[in-house]
Order: sequence, then structure tokens, then C-alpha cells
Amino acid sequence: VQLVESGGGLVQPGESLRLSCVGSGFTFSSTVMSWVRQAPGKEREGITTINTDDSNTYYADSVKGRFTISRDNAKNTVYLQMNSLKSEDTALYYCATGGGLGYNYWGQGTQVTVS
Repeated sequence: VQLVESGGGLVQPGESLRLSCVGSGFTFSSTVMSWVRQAPGKEREGITTINTDDSNTYYADSVKGRFTISRDNAKNTVYLQMNSLKSEDTALYYCATGGGLGYNYWGQGTQVTVS
């Protein structure tokens, strides 16, 4: 299993970023996918999850209304559109297989810095 994130960077407060995560080595279309972040000195936080056919999503209160998760099963890719970014969104962002009951595989992470 391999998960490769991209799209992180340095942005100013109020700006947007779109993260991508390409999965391989497993049946992507049958796998629940999530984005998890870890800020310096803080525990990992599961921020959003999407089910296999994009019909159901979950968002943590910290990102609800600002972030949108989506997926393209034809491209084995899950996305995270992040709008109205805040300094407290600064973190290392990981995509992961699985959801609230537990994450199974992780990518290497992509850094998002809002400053």
C-alpha cells in the first residue's frame, strides 16, 4: 500500500490550498479515506472522512464549512480543498485509509503552513 500526498505549502491567512493523495497497492474504490493532521506539539486529529462512493462525509468541527473532501475513484485520488485557512490549520497533513474506527495505512504527509 502506498499513499502519496501533495499540494502543501506556505499560504497567508484566508487563502486556499488543495491537497491530493494518490493511493496504490489496494482497491481504492472500496476503501474509506480520511485526512488527518498533526500540528506541532499536538496530537493527531482526524479532520475528515469520505466513504467509498462519495455519498457520505464527516468533518471535524474545526474544519467544518471551510474544508471539503472529495475523491476520484478513476484516478485513485482523494482531495482536500481547504478554504479560509487560519494559522491554527498549520500542520502536517496525512491521508489515511480507514476512518473513525481506525486508520490502517498512512502517507508521508504534506506540510501546510498558514502565516
